[in-house]
Amino acid sequence: MIVSDAINFSVGGMTCAACSARIEKILNRFEGVKATVNLASERVHIQLDGSAPPVNTIIDAVRKAGFTVDENSLILSLSGMTCAVCATRIEKILNRLPATRATVNFATEQAHIEFVPGVIEPENFVAAIEKAGYGAHPLQEEKPESLRTKREELWRKERNHFLLTAFFAIPFLVQMVSMFFSHAGMMPGWTQLLLATPVQFFCGGRFYKQAWNALRGGAANMDVLIVLGTSIAYFFSAVVVLFQLNQPLYFEASVSIITLISLGKLMEMRARRQTGAGLESLLQLQPQMAHVESNGAISDRPVADVSVGDIFLVRPGETVPVDGTVLDGTSEVDEAMLTGESVPVLKQKADQVFGGTMNTNGLLRVKATGVGANTALAHIVKMVEQAQGSKASVQRLADKVSGIFVPAIILVAATTFLVAWAITGSATWSLVSAVSVLVIACPCSLGLATPTAIMVGTGLGARAGILFRNADALEQAQKLTTLIVDKTGTLTKGKPTVSDVIPAVGIEQDALLSVASTLEAGSEHPLARAIVDYAVAKGIKSQSVNSFKAIPGKGVTGQIDGVSAFLGSPLFLKDNGFLETDSINSDLEQNGKTVVGVGKGEQFLGFIALSDTLRPDAVSTIQALKKAGISVIMLTGDNERTARVVAQQVGIDDYIAGILPANKADTVKKYRATGQCVGMVGDGINDAPALAAADVSFAIGAGADIARDTADIILMKNDLTSVLDAISLSHATLSKIRQNLFFAFIYNILGVPLAAFGLLSPIVAGAAMAMSSVSVVSNALLLNSWKPHPRP
Repeated sequence: MIVSDAINFSVGGMTCAACSARIEKILNRFEGVKATVNLASERVHIQLDGSAPPVNTIIDAVRKAGFTVDENSLILSLSGMTCAVCATRIEKILNRLPATRATVNFATEQAHIEFVPGVIEPENFVAAIEKAGYGAHPLQEEKPESLRTKREELWRKERNHFLLTAFFAIPFLVQMVSMFFSHAGMMPGWTQLLLATPVQFFCGGRFYKQAWNALRGGAANMDVLIVLGTSIAYFFSAVVVLFQLNQPLYFEASVSIITLISLGKLMEMRARRQTGAGLESLLQLQPQMAHVESNGAISDRPVADVSVGDIFLVRPGETVPVDGTVLDGTSEVDEAMLTGESVPVLKQKADQVFGGTMNTNGLLRVKATGVGANTALAHIVKMVEQAQGSKASVQRLADKVSGIFVPAIILVAATTFLVAWAITGSATWSLVSAVSVLVIACPCSLGLATPTAIMVGTGLGARAGILFRNADALEQAQKLTTLIVDKTGTLTKGKPTVSDVIPAVGIEQDALLSVASTLEAGSEHPLARAIVDYAVAKGIKSQSVNSFKAIPGKGVTGQIDGVSAFLGSPLFLKDNGFLETDSINSDLEQNGKTVVGVGKGEQFLGFIALSDTLRPDAVSTIQALKKAGISVIMLTGDNERTARVVAQQVGIDDYIAGILPANKADTVKKYRATGQCVGMVGDGINDAPALAAADVSFAIGAGADIARDTADIILMKNDLTSVLDAISLSHATLSKIRQNLFFAFIYNILGVPLAAFGLLSPIVAGAAMAMSSVSVVSNALLLNSWKPHPRP
C-alpha cells in the first residue's frame, strides 16, 4: 500500500556527496521509482508510479546500504475493543501500512507505533483504525485528576448500563428460581417477549454494533459469538410466542447471558483499573504549582509553565516540582518515590534534585534544569508506559490462538448443532447446545492473561526503583544462567580514595602529586577524580597540560612544560620504559588496592595507591545469586592480584582481570555463544557496549542519566540487591503469566466440549464466560503481594 505518489524521509549516516549519490543510484534501480537525495537536508524525495515496489522494500534498500532511516514513535488510545481478537485485528491493520511497526495492548487499550514520517503520518493510522470500526486518538499527557475523572465516568456508565439490564432481568431470575419448585411462577410468553426485547436490542445493542463493525472489516470477534448465541435464543423464542408453537421458551437464556456479560464487564473494568495503579501513583508525584522567583519576588506558577533556567523555592514538606540544581540551602530530600530508597539524601549547593521527590526539613533555592518531558520522573513514567505497552514473547502463542479463535468456535457450534440433531433428532436440544458453545467461548481471557500481569509487574518494579524497558526484559531476567558484573561502581561503591603515595627515591611527594593531578585534571574517571581531590586537599595546584591523550584501560599521557608525562598502570609505565617490571608494590595490590605509576621525561616519579570499599550488600547478593544457580563472573581493568583479592572478598570464583573496556562486550558474546542466558551489570554508560551485547543488562544507580542508559533494566537504588529484586520480580510475574495462560486455555479446552455435549446450559455458560476474564485479571492482581529483598 502506497499512501501517496510522493514520499520523502530523513536518512542518517551520509557523510559526503558520494553517499547521497549512492542512495540515489540504489533507489533509481527500482522500476517506477524516481529518487533525489539532498545531502544538506539529509532527506530523500521519491516519486512513485503504479509499477513501484512496496514502500517497505524501498526503505529496506536504504538500510541495507548501511544508512539509517529516521523514525518517530506514537501512542494511540483506542476505543471499541471488546476482546483480544479486536486487538489482534487492529495490530494486523496497522502493520499492513508502509514503514510501520505496531503493537496493540488489549489491557491498556493502546497502540504503540514506530513509523517513518514523510512516508506515513499519524492521521493515516487513525483513519485506518476508524475504518475498521474502532476509535483512536493520540494519547495526550493528562493529569492524574483528569484520568481519574474519566475512569470514574466510564465506571458510572458501565454500572448504569448493568443496572438497567438487571432491572429487566430480575423477573426472569425470579421465574428461574420458582421453576425449581413448580411451574406456577412461569410468566406468560407475551410478557417474556416484552421484557426480553429491550434487553436484547437496547441493553445488548452495543454487541450488535461491535459485531457488525468486526464483520464489516472482514473479521469476527467475541461480540459475534454473543450476538449469534443470544439472537438464536431470542428469535427462536419470539417465533414460538408469535406463532403460538408448542415449544419451550429461551428468553431467560438470552437475557441472563447479556446480564451476566454486562456484570462481567463491570467487574473486569474495576479489576483492570487496579492493574494501572503503579503508573498512576507515579503520575501523582509531581505537584501542580511551583514557587518561582522573578525580579526578587516569589509567585506561584503552574508547573507546566516553568522553564529551564527559572529559579524556584522548595519549602520544608513540599514536593520538588521539576529537576534542578541547588543554588542555596541545605536539606534532606526523600527520593523513595523515584529510587525506592527509604533513607533521605542530603542536598547542598550544586547537588541535583528531581521532580516528584519530597523536601523534608530545609529551604532550597533551585535552578530548573529539566522540565516537562525532560525530567527524571517523566522519563520513568514514559519507560513504564512503554514496558506496559510492549509484548512479551510468551504472548505470541495466545495472539495466534486469538486470531483463529472465533471462526473455529462458530465452526464447532455449527458442527455441534448438526451432529446433535442427527443423533438425538431434537432440534431444540441441539440448538441449546450450540448456543452454549457460542456463549462459553471467550478469547478475552487469552488476551488479558499476559498484559495484565506485565502491567502489575512493571508498576511494582517502578515503586521499588526497578525500571524495565520492555516486557521482554521482564521475561528474560528470570532465565539468567550467567551474570557478569563490573567491579568498580558495581561490586564496589565506585568512589575510590587515595590510600598511599609512594614517591621514588629523591622525588618529593608534592612533585609526584602535582604531575598526577595535572594529567588527571580533565578526566571524569573515578580514579582520576580521587587523585585530583586528594591533591587539592593537600593544597597542590595543577599545571597546564598539552597534547593530552587517554589510552582506555591503560593510562594517560601529556606534555607538561614541554616534557612528556605518563600516568597509568604499572604495566603501562613499564611499556613506556619507566619500570623494569610491573610487579613492584605487589603488597599494595594484594590488599585489593589499585596502583598507578607516574613518570615524567625519563624519570620515574613514584606510585599512588587507591582503595575502593565494597558495597555493603555485595557479599550477600553474590551468595544469593550463586544459591539460585546463577554463575557470577567479575570483569575489571585492574591487574590479576587486585582482582583476585576483590573476588575472594565477595565470593566470586571466576573473574577476568586487565580487561579493556572495548573487550567487555566480546566477553559477554563469548559466554552467550556457549548457549547461556547472560546478564551484565554495569554503570549504564561506561559499560554501554557490554550492556548492549547481553541478553539482559542492568544499570545500577542511573539517577538523572536514565535517558542515556542502554540497559534493559535500570536500578534506581544504588545497591546490588536490586539485581536480586529484578530477577525475583521477573520470576513472580512470569509465574502469574503462566498461571493466567493455563486458566485461559484450560477454561476454553474444557468448557467448549462440555457445552457441545449439552452438559452446560446457556445461562451457566454465559456466567462462566463472564467470569473467565475477571478471574485472569484478579489473579494478576495477586502479584501485588510481591516484596523486595530486605537490605543488609
